[in-house]
Parts: sequence; structure tokens; C-alpha cells
Amino acid sequence: MAVTYMKKAGKTAAHGEQDVRATVQAMLDEIEAGGDAKAREYAEKLDKYTGEIVVSRAEIDAAAAQVPQQLKDDIAFSHDQVRRFAEAQKAAIKDASVELRPGLTAGHRNIPMRAAGCYVPGGRYSHVASAVMSVTTAKVAGVEEIVACSPPKPGAGINPAVLYTLDLCGATRILTMGGVQGVAAMAFGLFGCRPADILVGPGNQFVAEAKRILFGRCGIDMFAGPSEVMVIADETADPEIVAWDLVGQAEHGYNSPAWLIALDAALAKAVMELTPKLIAELPEVNRANADAAWRDYGEVILVDSREEAVEVSDRYASEHLEVHCADLDWWLDALSNYGSLFLGEETTVAFGDKTSGPNHILPTKGAARYTGGLSVGKFMKTVTWQRMSREANRDIGQVTARISRLEGMEGHAKTADVRLAKWFPDERFNLSASE
Repeated sequence: MAVTYMKKAGKTAAHGEQDVRATVQAMLDEIEAGGDAKAREYAEKLDKYTGEIVVSRAEIDAAAAQVPQQLKDDIAFSHDQVRRFAEAQKAAIKDASVELRPGLTAGHRNIPMRAAGCYVPGGRYSHVASAVMSVTTAKVAGVEEIVACSPPKPGAGINPAVLYTLDLCGATRILTMGGVQGVAAMAFGLFGCRPADILVGPGNQFVAEAKRILFGRCGIDMFAGPSEVMVIADETADPEIVAWDLVGQAEHGYNSPAWLIALDAALAKAVMELTPKLIAELPEVNRANADAAWRDYGEVILVDSREEAVEVSDRYASEHLEVHCADLDWWLDALSNYGSLFLGEETTVAFGDKTSGPNHILPTKGAARYTGGLSVGKFMKTVTWQRMSREANRDIGQVTARISRLEGMEGHAKTADVRLAKWFPDERFNLSASE
């Protein structure tokens, strides 16, 4: 087996996490103690925003009037794609019941959470698509209260297109607030909101850390870090398309990894030559982000076989995984660890990010080993129930009593004893611990 790093990353996604953790914990503690006033104070300090936090219907209508019709049509297209995919997911989630033995029926129900908090980034870029992905999916799941927050531009409110999208997709309350203070407001139920049962949505490292710290107090979609892309490419791949797909993700930020697994050395060399040239074509801010990301986090890995490619890919468990290879069905069957899979050069991460339908809020930093991306199921909880006849107690009660006593839990055993004594008073059972 030969795995050769033609380009190796100098940094990992964990770089600088400890400093962020201390800062975020202190902010959360202050906001929980200080409530609305402290959250507003952070909004003024960090976002330079002094307006109303809760967005009014008049503000939403005014924002809608600023959005060009073509953009409204594009947002509606994306919303329809994501909604239909989410509806298909929900249709696949079924309640179930089974008679385990005569008189004992057990089952599960899938119940939507009552309140969701959806974070929509708005710093460097106005993430219309993130508004679609989070709010639409919560709405399809049946969540009653969907609170969304998004940071304002300095001295202004939420981007009009983002505000229009949040309303279109079903947000019941919108907060003009970003960063840790926005996450805290949704988690703690500030500004008249119901405390969130789950927090979802992408964000910078401070937002991600706030969600991580709050996990347990409420649910979160996943532990998230900087956006990632991995491309697996063989000799049939187009080097320019591969390079652009790496660059397209690297522009997310200075710490966004872009990885290439190549099964062909010539292809790998061509991509490495093209990538810096394509980065140079981007606008200034995007160029600076992509240049730093490719320099510090980019990797090119040459492998001898597709089996080796699968092994490396599954070890990285990337957020986005593109396959530019022959025999796509083989790759679909073979690959296991990824947030979302893009098969063939006809599709790309940007399609998934913006319009094609599957959700773009996905696991990063290796979390795809144990979880998928945001889906209808994330906003629902599967809870169990059981019902039993008195006759079924005859066997269940005896076994429960004996196992309980074996474990030293006499109180548990007595709850079985009392039922057996009530419904079978003339019978004698062996209720002692098994030897």
C-alpha cells in the first residue's frame, strides 16, 4: 500500500480552539446572568448595532420590497427543492409498534421538538442558503416555534434577502443578533422566545464553540468546525473542474481544509499547478481566504488504488466528498464516512450548498464517522411506549423481580412483586435472585 502526500497541511482544524473556548464560556456565563440587557450590550459592542432586536412584521415587509423579483424567484426555487427533499425524509420516518409476546405491545413515536433555534451567518457573506436549509427543515419536521437569528451589518439590520428568506421559510421569530450572543439568546429564551430545544446552523468558531458548550442543556445539530471539501479523482477527471471545486470551498475562510485524493500522478500535479492560479482570479477577500486555506490546510494525497482512496477518505470523514472517477456506483457502495456525497463532475458542493435539495448543514472535523447532516430527523425525537395486559405480567413480573434482586435493586423487585400478588393471589412464584 502506497499513500504519498504531495502536499501536506501545516495546520489542523483544532488550531486555536483553547483560546476560543475560554472566551465563549465567559460570554455565555455573563449573558445567562444578565439576560436581555447583557445580550444587547454584546450586540452593540461586537456588531455595532443599537436597533430593535426582535424583527417586526413591518421590517420584514420593508425588506421584501428591497429584494429583486429574480432573487425572490431563485430563493423560492431553492426553498422548494429543500422542502421537497425534507418532506421525502419525513415520509420515511415511521412510528412503529410490535406485540413482543401475548399481551405486551411496545412501540415508538416520532415527535417534533417544540422550539428550534436556527443560526444564519451574516458576517463576510450573506448566507441566504443557510436560512433555507435550517428553517425549512424545522418547519417540515413540525416544530412549533422556530426562532432564527442573524448578525446585522455594522449600523444596519439583517441583510434584506436573508430576512425575506427567513420569513418565507417559516421562522416564527427573528432576532437581529449574531455570534455567541445570538446563540445564547435562543438557548436561554431571551427577548420573549421559548428556550430552544435544539440549536442548528453553521457559524464561525465562536458560534460552533457556543453550541458545543450548550450541548446537554439543549440539543445541537452537530459539533461543527470550518467547512471542508475532499475530492477523489482518477485519470478521467478534469483538472480544472477539480481545482475550481477545491478553490470554491477554500474561499469559505482561512481555515477551511481542501483535500485531494488522486489516483493519477499527472492529474495531481495538474491540479496543484492550477489551484494557485485560480485562487488569484477571486475577489480580494475571497482570494485572501482561499490562499491561506490552501497554503495551511490544503493537501494532495496520491494513492495506488481505489481501495486505498476509500480507506484514506473514510479516515478523514470529510464534510463534503466529491468523486470524479469512473464507475460511480462502486464508489457509492464503497464509501462510508462523509457528510454529503457528490458523485461525478456533473454535480458539485456549490449545488448542494445552494439549491439542489439535500441539506448543506453537515458534520466536520471527522464527525461524519458517527453522524450525518441536518435533516428532518434532527428536529424530532423518537420516544418509546408500552402497554401490557395483566396476564403478560405473569412472565414479565417474575423475570423482572429475579433480575432486579440479582442486581441488588430490591425496590425495583417489589414493583413486580406487588403486581403479581394483586393479580395472581393464589399463585406462588420464584422471585428470588438466580444462583
